[in-house]
Amino acid sequence: MSTIRWIENHTQQSAQWHSENATPLPKRTVAADDRLKADDAYRLACEGTALLWRGDFHNARQLLRAIGRRIDRRAPGAGSSPSESFHLHRRHSRHRARVLGKLLVLLDDDYTLALRRAPDVRRACLEAYGPPTGPTAVSLRELLGVIGAQQWRAKGIDVPALDTRIHPHYGVFAPVRGEYVDLVARAPLPSATRHSPATSTAFDLGTGTGVLAAVLAGRGISRVVATDVSSRALTCARENMDRLALADRVEVSGPALFPEGRADLVVCNPPWLPARPTGPIEQGVYDPDSTMLRGFLSGLAGHLRPGGEGWLVLSDLAEHLGLRTRRQLLDAVHAAGLHVVGRMDTKPRHPRSQDATDPLHAARGAETTSLWRLATRPASRAASSARRGVAGAGKAAGLEEVSTW
Repeated sequence: MSTIRWIENHTQQSAQWHSENATPLPKRTVAADDRLKADDAYRLACEGTALLWRGDFHNARQLLRAIGRRIDRRAPGAGSSPSESFHLHRRHSRHRARVLGKLLVLLDDDYTLALRRAPDVRRACLEAYGPPTGPTAVSLRELLGVIGAQQWRAKGIDVPALDTRIHPHYGVFAPVRGEYVDLVARAPLPSATRHSPATSTAFDLGTGTGVLAAVLAGRGISRVVATDVSSRALTCARENMDRLALADRVEVSGPALFPEGRADLVVCNPPWLPARPTGPIEQGVYDPDSTMLRGFLSGLAGHLRPGGEGWLVLSDLAEHLGLRTRRQLLDAVHAAGLHVVGRMDTKPRHPRSQDATDPLHAARGAETTSLWRLATRPASRAASSARRGVAGAGKAAGLEEVSTW
């Protein structure tokens, strides 16, 4: 780890520097307390100076909110296109995170937060960071996320499709948007899983908390293999499978996208927006250059049993934001040797879709989440498509937009 240094009581102090967002070590750090005014804190943070808080914990939270209000006064308006509005919004979000991240706190060598009126954060930090390795400086904004994640982990999130709760870990995308879970719970299973349930196998790629793997097991699939590239997600999914008494039917494997072998059903709910995440939580939303989506499509045909299906759960928000077109998606499906056999649609139910003050409200209001049922193209159809060329392949392969059930 890097070492952060500052002067306090005329003595140089130091601690380890930790940032989940891989934020570089601050070039300059000064001690700050309740005497610091919000305008001065905002100016210093914008200049790149980190403020190591030594005052009251609740005052630090109020200062963080005050700095946030000053940042938001300079928020950009809407762009000339949905794509420009999105990029302006992302640039502002990165600036906001960078400035707010300059307010720091010091965790002692057992994760104690030695500030007046500070909560006991030791368990939350232990769950998020692992065993302590010495005094560590972190941003207050990150620490508040760690505290919130520990509360979610303890309480869990209600999942009606399971009639129980799923417990997310810090850094693992939580299933707060239940519409995609409901799609997987309602879609008709491939014929192979219905005809031979005792030998049916499903893969859940990018399992996260394991919620979709649990849904598939609950639908009668005898063996589910859940994968993820995140070690935190793998630990989280295993704990949830143990809690749900599904460990004998759901194998959590990784780090990898695809496991070995083939399955009757392969489910993937990749991040929906092709953009760069700014932190670990955003990795569940942003997929640079659609890397996971392309990996799923390119590897699907080689991991399906005869008569099997791949279920791609994807929002069209990227299309409404001008980040990806429907034709690009369908061309990627065709290039992978696949065709669409059906699609289920649902509208979002989360509060932001109804928030008219959101700078991306128009796109969010038009958003649809879909479950695309994909299968390998028969060899004869693939050869016919190849002869006709790429221009006509989409329609020949059944890639034209299918109607909703």
